[in-house]
Amino acid sequence: MSLNNAPVPRRVFMPLMASSLLLALALPAAAHHGWVWAEDVNSELTGTIVAAKLGNPHGELTLTVDGANWIVEVGQPWRNERAGLKDAMLAKGVKLTVSGHKHSDPKKKVFKAERLVIDGKTYDLYPDRN
Repeated sequence: MSLNNAPVPRRVFMPLMASSLLLALALPAAAHHGWVWAEDVNSELTGTIVAAKLGNPHGELTLTVDGANWIVEVGQPWRNERAGLKDAMLAKGVKLTVSGHKHSDPKKKVFKAERLVIDGKTYDLYPDRN
């Protein structure tokens, strides 16, 4: 009997399938979150909030900058609170400057904020990053 035709024992097959499924489910989350998709260099954007979606897994602002809309990722609720931000401060019509990282694909108007400046006050979402 050839090994190529031998059935895989159930005690080996089931854990292998379960591990494969868990890995497949985790990959989209790993690709989306973190900093992998962002440029290494710091950038700044200044504009006006036209929409805000705050909450988990992180907040997103739509910011109009020189006529273009950017999606700006801000922190999770606990991170925003720790920085001193209140949801009302991230409302439609608020003008702000964000510093952080643009998407590495210049066609994508996506920005990961490390700091926000509103009315001259800095809110540091990631104090451990430069």
